[in-house]
This record gives sequence, C-alpha cells and structure tokens, in this order.
Amino acid sequence: MTTPAYPEASQATSALIWSIVGLVCCGPAAIVGYIQARNELEAITAGRRDPANQGTANAARIIAIVVGVLFLIGTVIFLAFIVLGGAFFTIEDVQGF
Repeated sequence: MTTPAYPEASQATSALIWSIVGLVCCGPAAIVGYIQARNELEAITAGRRDPANQGTANAARIIAIVVGVLFLIGTVIFLAFIVLGGAFFTIEDVQGF
C-alpha cells in the first residue's frame, strides 16, 4: 500500500455540493460550502492538501458568495414589500376585494 502524498483528504467536492445545494434550494446551506472552501484553500496553501482541487474549491467559494448576495438581496426585497405594502394598503383597501 502506498501512503497518500498529502496528509489530509480534500473537502473541495463537499464544499461544491453544499454551495450548489444553497443555490438550488436552501440559501443558508451555502454558508457551509463557503467555510469548507475557505478551509480547503487555506490547507492547499499550507501544503496539507492536493493543489489539483484548488479550482473546485474556488468554484465552491464563488458560488457560495453569489448565493449569499442573492439571498441578501431577496431578503431586503421581501422586507421592503412587507414594509411598503403596509404603507400603501390599509384594511379598508383589502376589504373591497
């Protein structure tokens, strides 16, 4: 049996999966993807993990950032609709429907 060239196993694929799950169905799941991708990139820089997975880790990090921005924008728009909707419509307006 041969020993692996790097002492730690890569988590780049796991980070990418979490980031994609965050993009597709559950925005906060991208936080896990971002943290794993950041840790993977730090480990690659330190020489503990295979640099061949750097592209996958970068992709996971970028997707997680995009998901975070989209999630934040969506939350702000949702809250704006709640606040502004309450400012423009009263109970009397809704009762006519």
